Amino acid sequence: MSGPNGDPQFPLGEVSGEEDYAALDFMLDQINFCLDHLEEKNDVLHAQLQDLLESNRQARRDFQEQMKQNGSARTADPGAGPQ
Repeated sequence: MSGPNGDPQFPLGEVSGEEDYAALDFMLDQINFCLDHLEEKNDVLHAQLQDLLESNRQARRDFQEQMKQNGSARTADPGAGPQ
């Protein structure tokens, strides 16, 4: 019998014998490996997202500081406005 992805499916009621337990153990090891891999990818993506967020925050602070400096320069020199 196959599962939804075409992988072998082992109903617990039919598991008997050393081979069946070994096959089930192997499949559980594969699932565990895949879950570990996904967790690692998730950790990497989370770190990249944190870096991007901090970069955006810094860019916004820089932009706001630049706007303050431009605003104070214009008030100090009224003739410096757009022509």
